[in-house]
Amino acid sequence: MSEPGPMLIAERRRRILEHVHEHGYASFRELAGALGTSESTVRRDLRSLVGEGLLDATRGGVTRPVLPMSPRPVSADAVAAEREAIAAHAATLVEPGTAVLLGPGRTTAALARRLAELPALTVVTNSTMVVEALMDAPHVEVVAVGGTLRRSIHAFVGPITEQHLAGLRGAQTFLSGDGVTPERGLTTPNVFAAATDQALAAAGRDVVVLADHSKIGHDTMCQTVATERMSVLVTDPKADSVMVDRLVGAQVDVHLADMNR
Repeated sequence: MSEPGPMLIAERRRRILEHVHEHGYASFRELAGALGTSESTVRRDLRSLVGEGLLDATRGGVTRPVLPMSPRPVSADAVAAEREAIAAHAATLVEPGTAVLLGPGRTTAALARRLAELPALTVVTNSTMVVEALMDAPHVEVVAVGGTLRRSIHAFVGPITEQHLAGLRGAQTFLSGDGVTPERGLTTPNVFAAATDQALAAAGRDVVVLADHSKIGHDTMCQTVATERMSVLVTDPKADSVMVDRLVGAQVDVHLADMNR
């Protein structure tokens, strides 16, 4: 029997995390029954989730971690200038009067602050940071999509969020993540966010990926936007030129943000 594909694994692990976070503790047998899979499969998933710091191992099962884990250790200001330049460039791609979707992340929040200056716009988002950035922009119609709040990423995720997004359409979806490669497109290590990011991408006619140079060539567990679905990648001039050329060769329209804007 062939091994399940990566998104099937990601969905299963997301369900495990949601179950444990809801109940506080779960045994191997309980999780196997809830997921309709074997205990050996559950144990493999749990080893990975415990290794990532998303769960704590205990006798016979797992518990919620005592302390929330942070994303990969990168200084908050390490790419601040690049992030703002990428946001400024991305804002020029948005036509006033259209509807766009913004996913979670600091770069999309920076984009939202730029979009607040447009005369008319509708923004659909699951990000609390984006909502906050547009709070004082009365000419921007904000559609906030609810669901299960994941405080670590300041966003609503999960089946409720995905169901709401399934009925929406916009001209563009702007997403960021932790990695972009020619082989797999945009990826994230966050199993909570992966399926919701996919739903955001599906709701946009075009998908614009926002990623600073530190993410170009970096790959993580969950694919959110396949390379062929990426209409535009906005990055900064420090991005690896070989990777940029390969992405261009894969028919991705790569824009290098002007750092002097």
